[in-house]
Amino acid sequence: MNSKIMSDNMVGVLGAGSFGTAVANILAKNRQVLLYARNPATATEIQTTRISSGQHISDAIRVTHNLEEVAKNCNVIFPVVPSANFRELILQLAPHLRPYHMMIHGTKGLDLQIPENRGSNFVLTKDHVSTMSEIIRKETVVVRVGCMAGPNLASELSTGHPAATVIASPFTEVIHEGKALLRSENFQVYGNADLRGVELCGVLKNIIAIASGILSGLGLGENSRGLLVSRGLVEMIYLGQALGGEISSFIGLAGIGDLVATATSTNSRNYTLGYKIAKGKSLEEALAEMDEVAEGINTIKIIKQLADSQGLKPLITETLHKIIFDGMTPENGVNFLMRQQSNIDIDFL
Repeated sequence: MNSKIMSDNMVGVLGAGSFGTAVANILAKNRQVLLYARNPATATEIQTTRISSGQHISDAIRVTHNLEEVAKNCNVIFPVVPSANFRELILQLAPHLRPYHMMIHGTKGLDLQIPENRGSNFVLTKDHVSTMSEIIRKETVVVRVGCMAGPNLASELSTGHPAATVIASPFTEVIHEGKALLRSENFQVYGNADLRGVELCGVLKNIIAIASGILSGLGLGENSRGLLVSRGLVEMIYLGQALGGEISSFIGLAGIGDLVATATSTNSRNYTLGYKIAKGKSLEEALAEMDEVAEGINTIKIIKQLADSQGLKPLITETLHKIIFDGMTPENGVNFLMRQQSNIDIDFL
């Protein structure tokens, strides 16, 4: 099936949260869109009011709560749901998918699967941690997969401010299709063949965004943020290489571009979570005050387990784990990091 024929079909978006809605509106500039909301009442309300997650939706968007309808009408599908719900959604969708489908996800998280029958000598490895594209490949017949990543804060995308994204896939036709569907006068689209690396960029930068929010909550200024962002990028590359990503992806739009956006914006969920924690909120209290998921929390837990089992030492991630889960104060966490000595600025080139 050539790209032009495929692009003329309706496009599906799974997830009516703030980012899913923003993606649907961007796609609606070029194609008719079918937006999936899990709850039937929510789908009806959005279809009637034409408002989803506080955003007005395009007249080119129709809303459904039927996954089979999405699969039948859309050859290209964009899953944009929290990582904790991703596998369940894909399993529900899988019976309706065919090899001709193409999927480009927008979920920035990881999925951890530990065997129930593991023995006493079990060692957690990166094989037990899946990116969202790997879930699609494992659980469905879909082969042509990709991801959408980059500095894509939903609140800004919804205003139409100039922005860009990266479509990553080992399949050139997925990148071409993503560009054809998403590109507009205010939205640029770049391609990258390093799917795993780009997915890891979107995952790991959320950790640093939480740390940045903590710095702001403590009132520590921009010098400290510059230090955090630069050392945070080094840690992202260190972890990304260990997990199979390429350095080049981390110094591009999906890496440092997304890191800068999410580590400096009050519209970033992960930044906001870190800020609340620094102001004395417990994790439970901070999460209760937020409307949507901050993916960085689950990422910190997964990366900490993986780092422990593999002998990795990601200092920022480990310190955040102590602050969030082990009772360390944010002030002591910052002091701990400042006492760590590293004589080399850049050690990965």
